[in-house]
Amino acid sequence: MTGRDDVLRFGVEEEFLLVDRATRCTVPRAHVVVAHASQALGRRAQHEFLATQVEACTRPVTAAAALRADLACARRAMAAAAEDAGCLLVATGTAVLPSHHPLPLTPTDRYRRVAAHVGTVADQTGGEICGCHVHLGDLSRADALTVSAHLRPWLPVLQALCVNSPFCEGRDCGAASTRAGRYLAWPTCGPSPVLDQAEYERTVRRLIARRVILDRKMLYWYARPSEHLPTLEVRIADTNADVDVPVLLALLLRGLAHTFLAAHRRGAPPPHTPSTVVLREAHRQAALGGLAGLGTDPHTGRRVPMPHLVAALAELAAPALAATGDLETVRLFLHRRLSHGTGADRQRAVFARRQSLTDVVDDLVHLAADTGTAAAHLPSTSTSSPVGLDRARVPC
Repeated sequence: MTGRDDVLRFGVEEEFLLVDRATRCTVPRAHVVVAHASQALGRRAQHEFLATQVEACTRPVTAAAALRADLACARRAMAAAAEDAGCLLVATGTAVLPSHHPLPLTPTDRYRRVAAHVGTVADQTGGEICGCHVHLGDLSRADALTVSAHLRPWLPVLQALCVNSPFCEGRDCGAASTRAGRYLAWPTCGPSPVLDQAEYERTVRRLIARRVILDRKMLYWYARPSEHLPTLEVRIADTNADVDVPVLLALLLRGLAHTFLAAHRRGAPPPHTPSTVVLREAHRQAALGGLAGLGTDPHTGRRVPMPHLVAALAELAAPALAATGDLETVRLFLHRRLSHGTGADRQRAVFARRQSLTDVVDDLVHLAADTGTAAAHLPSTSTSSPVGLDRARVPC
């Protein structure tokens, strides 16, 4: 199954924090916010592991304009529901201001079992981690694993584009993505191994049998075949306040997926990829410096400035992006990232000007609500139509 003209569909899941309107500290009001947002979004408004978090999902679409419209619609519905619940919706990778511990768990049987399994990880400082996950499909399990194997060395570059968590519970921790470091405390988090279908099944069953993970949903590789959708799920990005960041991430991932699948179907040999140790270090450097740091060249293993690797990635994906009509959009969005900086750069700039972490939170809230500035630059071909975005009661 594919979308129009064999273009892979994509979808995005975004996790957000809920903060008190007065203190800007996180508050456990997800039960109210999800209930209100569901009036507009249905099942696309979801709970997360902690009661201070919510998740919004797009529909599977083929066009960038449709993806951006769904993201904007979901954000506005969630923000309106948060307002009704007396709180604010914040798009960042970790809580900016100190949170109340122990962190409040969403009260479901599964989340209780997960919390018991991971122990203190569930209540670590900075434990309210919010990521942006991109689903690529429709893909068979074999094709999803093929794309995953080819993506491995490029994922640190994409991660560097999306860093947005320099502050963690009242402190600048020195990294552009503090979330990435906190996420590593969870079992299996890291680069996905290179596996075929049979090896994948054996590996997952072994992890469950050895109680490394409780179930298949606890597989936290940076790219994994979905267990409930015919997709590959990529999980390396912080949630960003700028709605164009997840659009850019999804377009680049799809362009790479088309490129790698075409090469695989032509019979090209699988690429030589760095070891897991090298990849872990590449991800660490991406989280530390974002676009201002050094990255690892997938072909040579040499350390080079991250913008050079962004250019190489874009060049690799360019023919596929041109074929889907997304090349100019990607060039525009990449230019903005490289010239204006990342979400982490913006957070630090706001703090440098105002010396207030509360103002950093407010800027994140306002930027996430500003979803109308770039839509005119997106191609309009779509499998779903943009609709009214006024309030949470308006269906999306």
